[in-house]
Amino acid sequence: MLASIGLIFLTALLAAGICDKLRIPRLLGMLLAGILLGPCLLNLLDSSLLAVSADLREMALIIILIKAGLTLRLEDLKKVGRPALLLSFLPAALEIVGYLLLAPALFGINLLEAGIMGAVIGAVSPAVVVPKMVSLIESGYGTDKQIPQMILAGASLDDVFVIVLFSSLMGMAQGAGVSAANFLQIPISILTGVIAGALLGLALGGYFEWANAKKKHVRNSVKVVILLGLAFLLASAESGLSGIVPFSGLLAVMGMACALQQKNPGFVTKRLSEKFGKLWLAAELLLFVLVGAAVDIRYLLDAGLKAAALIFGALVFRAIGVLLSLTGTRLNRRERLFCVIAYLPKATVQAAIGSLPLAAGLACGPIVLSVAVMAILITAPLGAIGIERTQKKCCKNKKRPVPA
Repeated sequence: MLASIGLIFLTALLAAGICDKLRIPRLLGMLLAGILLGPCLLNLLDSSLLAVSADLREMALIIILIKAGLTLRLEDLKKVGRPALLLSFLPAALEIVGYLLLAPALFGINLLEAGIMGAVIGAVSPAVVVPKMVSLIESGYGTDKQIPQMILAGASLDDVFVIVLFSSLMGMAQGAGVSAANFLQIPISILTGVIAGALLGLALGGYFEWANAKKKHVRNSVKVVILLGLAFLLASAESGLSGIVPFSGLLAVMGMACALQQKNPGFVTKRLSEKFGKLWLAAELLLFVLVGAAVDIRYLLDAGLKAAALIFGALVFRAIGVLLSLTGTRLNRRERLFCVIAYLPKATVQAAIGSLPLAAGLACGPIVLSVAVMAILITAPLGAIGIERTQKKCCKNKKRPVPA
């Protein structure tokens, strides 16, 4: 396993460096490095590493979500409450409608199978979007209208909505049925996750204040370890509480970091954010290489141009959902275009659940996985490139105007 991790780091850094030279997003190089090293091509990664790939990807996501929470300010979120809430479900819901309308005509599947396909592909990728929005917040682009904060909040909630919907549709396909209680899990999991995380973050902030007052200084590196340990417990609580109470572990992680930032604003939080930024340098390589390794390019041969047409057609519905979510805001045309682009990328959720319909023995399993793989390869680089190329043109910096 150690040799595989070393190979991942070095190959990913080389691929990212090549992408820097070509002036394309580093993420694309990391994804391609994962595909190259993975089982479909060179098969150089240890099977024991691939067996824990999902856990490693979740750990990487936790690191960037903590950094996001330490960067977010509640005052900014309050200013963008309604559009952020709409962004958490409306774009994904309309994209799923796109699959319901288009997939049966293109692939001859029924509406339930099309719904499952849409639920697999409808989630935006927090692994792509979160670090980009954190970077924008730190650089000041779009922060005058809270654009990155709005996208960050909406994208984090989006996954909860889609995954709960996917579970409900899978239950219907397997004969378990579905009820209103299934859909009530969405707001309940959001509330329980945010509340639990916020309470823990406030308690942690209070402890750090008490330690400083008593001159029992807690080093920042120790604070990082404490935060990581609590975050891993919160994330694992989601599966532990399954069947008892709906709970979003990843939202709890970000809520904890956000509450800590609110309790201890200023120098300490800034230093913690910087330390998690350094951790992200390694976590990012693991995350995107392992996402690439999870991609089975053999399924692309089964999908072909029809899958690409379906993906782009559904993205039109998604774009309409983003624009509807932004109605009534102060955003101009360029800023709205940027929000549409920022909501394009798919990667982590699709890699995690794309194979579940196939594993469950559903007839639509192979085509769902094929379209999910193609969605990753099309939208992850498209969204990442789009964000990087438009962020400075579309989003105003506090100190500099948008170019005419």
